[in-house]
Amino acid sequence: MEKQKSNAKKRLGLIGKNIDYSFSRTFFTEKFHRENIDTYSYENFDLATINLLPDLLKDPSIIGMNVTIPYKQEVIPYLDQIEGDAATIGAVNTIRRDEKGRTIGYNTDTYGFEKALLDMLPSLPERALILGTGGAAKAVAFVLAKNNIKATYVSRNAKKDVLSYKDLDTSLLSSHKLIINCSPVGTFPNVEEAPAIPYAFLGTTHSLFDLIYNPEKTRFLQEGEQRGARIQNGRAMLEYQAEKSWEIWGQKP
Repeated sequence: MEKQKSNAKKRLGLIGKNIDYSFSRTFFTEKFHRENIDTYSYENFDLATINLLPDLLKDPSIIGMNVTIPYKQEVIPYLDQIEGDAATIGAVNTIRRDEKGRTIGYNTDTYGFEKALLDMLPSLPERALILGTGGAAKAVAFVLAKNNIKATYVSRNAKKDVLSYKDLDTSLLSSHKLIINCSPVGTFPNVEEAPAIPYAFLGTTHSLFDLIYNPEKTRFLQEGEQRGARIQNGRAMLEYQAEKSWEIWGQKP
């Protein structure tokens, strides 16, 4: 009897590449244990290439998925529909299979980031720098625009509407008091790495937000903290967006 119960579990999981570091599986496993939920499981779907996704989407036992780096944008052509913020941003981090078997994409990063940002800051700045240009960066830019914060993208190579790290100087950092790392630089196990911004120009009026949560305090955040900046990692954002995903999967009345 116990074996049948286990086999009948509805499956949830995380799509990404090299995602052993991810906290999502731990978060949901602990949530299920804490709340006595025994009809669901959560696992990692580590895909070496996005071309492996169609076979995964065909499995009817998988009723919902989160999506992380590097597939938040690449996943969209494989879905039947995208909704809400995901359609505006062009990035998906949550997938729900509906009662007809269709796969629908959503973005809960926007909800999670906004909640965590407002928790972090007593007042919002006028300008911010976004480090990275991927799917997570697009979600962050969406939230900043919603809150009337003018954002500037920064990447390794300059292009239209994107600065390079070499472009950052004391003037730019002085006028951009909020800096958000949306790149994977500094994620475990590469904990000695950090985005190449001129940290010497940071001070007590700056706030650094890192979407990374493993390690708890990245070198990016350490450099800011040493200079008196307010810092925040991505743990709260993850928890907020995960609970929003759980709602989307139909678990909130």
